[in-house]
Amino acid sequence: MWDLWTGVQAEVLGTSEKQAGPWQAVANRTSELEESEEGRHTNNWAVLVCTSRYWFNYRHMANTLGMYRTVKRLGIPDSRIILMLADDVACNPRNGFPSTIYANSGKQLDLYGSGVDAKKTGVDEAVGVEVDYRGYEVNVESFLRVLTGRYPDSLPASKRLLSDSSSNVFIYMAGHGGDEFMKFQDNEEVGAHDIGDAIGQMWEKRRYNKLFFMTDTCQANTLYKRIYSPNVLATGSSELGENSYSHHNDHDIGVAVIDSYTHYVLQYLEGIDIGSNKTMKDFFDHYDPVKIKSHPGVFTEYFPDRLDEVLVTDFFGGVSRAEGVERVSPGHSDGLVAVAEGHDVRSDDQVEISTSSRQRPLIRQGYLLGHPKMTLISETDRLGVTKARGWREWVALSGLVGLGGIAWAASSR
Repeated sequence: MWDLWTGVQAEVLGTSEKQAGPWQAVANRTSELEESEEGRHTNNWAVLVCTSRYWFNYRHMANTLGMYRTVKRLGIPDSRIILMLADDVACNPRNGFPSTIYANSGKQLDLYGSGVDAKKTGVDEAVGVEVDYRGYEVNVESFLRVLTGRYPDSLPASKRLLSDSSSNVFIYMAGHGGDEFMKFQDNEEVGAHDIGDAIGQMWEKRRYNKLFFMTDTCQANTLYKRIYSPNVLATGSSELGENSYSHHNDHDIGVAVIDSYTHYVLQYLEGIDIGSNKTMKDFFDHYDPVKIKSHPGVFTEYFPDRLDEVLVTDFFGGVSRAEGVERVSPGHSDGLVAVAEGHDVRSDDQVEISTSSRQRPLIRQGYLLGHPKMTLISETDRLGVTKARGWREWVALSGLVGLGGIAWAASSR
C-alpha cells in the first residue's frame, strides 16, 4: 500500500515531463511569469495617516483627507488606500457645518462628503470617505503592523496593505512631532528608528518596488534620517528646529483648516492629471520656503533613479494596465497562463477587468485539460489580471486525494 501511495505522489509531484505531463509545463510557465514580475511596477498603494485627534487639530484631518481626495482623483482606488483617521471632527458638536471638513475658508470643497468642487462641476457626488482605521485604532502598533504585514488572522483584507515587489507605495503622515518622533493622539510616539526599521522589514519581505515617504509635522525632516533601505524617496515639511505652520484660519469654523506645506503640495497636485508628464524633480522644485514658512527637505540617499525620470503619478496616481490571460482549450498541455504586457486583449480571452476589489485573491473559472470547472486563483491589478498563482498546490492536492482514493480502492479488493 505504501509503495503504491509513493508511486501516486511521484506521479503527481514528479519533476519530469513524462511523470507530471501538462501540470509540470504549466508550473514551469507560471514560475517564469513570477520571476519576470520582479522589478516591474504594476500597481500603486497609499497609506495615509492622521496621527492627531480632537477638534483643535482639525487641520491635520483636512491635510490627510486632501491627500486622500488627490490620490483617488489621480486613479488609486479605495481598494489600494489605507486611511487612518481619528474621524472625530466631521460630527463634532463644535462643527457648525455638520458632517463636513473643509480645507479652505471659501468652503468650496467638502473633503469629507462629496470630494468634488460643486461650484465648478455643478454636481455633488456624495461618494464619501472610506476610513479603514478610526478612533483609537489609529495607534503606533496598528501603523507598524500595516507597514510590516504582521496582522492578526482576524484582520479583514480591507485593513491590510497587500502590496508586493511590483508595488509603488506612498506613505503620508500629518500630525504633531519633534526631533525624530511623531505623536499619535497625544498618547504615544513613533520614532524615526521605528519607521526606518518598519520600512526595512518591508524591503526584506518584498512589500514594495519603490517607496515615497512624506511627512507634514514640526521638524519633519528628522523622521527620515534613520531610513536605510533601498529604493526609498522621502520628503518632509521642516528642518530640525523648525515648526510646521498652519496656512490660514476659518473664522466660521473657528480653527486653522490646513497646514501650509500640505496646502501648497495639494495646490501643485491639483494641476496634474493621470496622464501628466510632470516629474518628481518638478514636484520638489515647486517648494517655496518663503510661502511654506519652513524649509522642506528631500532624501534621495538610497533612491537609485534620477528625479527627472520619475513621474509624479508613479506614486500619486493609479497604474493603468490590462493584461490578458489566454484560455487553454481542452487537450492543450502548456500555455495555460499567458500573461504579457502589451498582450492584445480579445473578446474570447479570459480576462478579469476589475476597478475596485479588496477581496484578494479573486476566484475565477478557467479551463484545464478539459475540466471547465478548474479554479484559478488570480491577483488582480486595478485594470486587469497581472498573474495567476496558487493553483499548483490545488492541483497537487486534488491529484493526491483522487489518486489516493483509487489506490485505496484497489488495495482493498
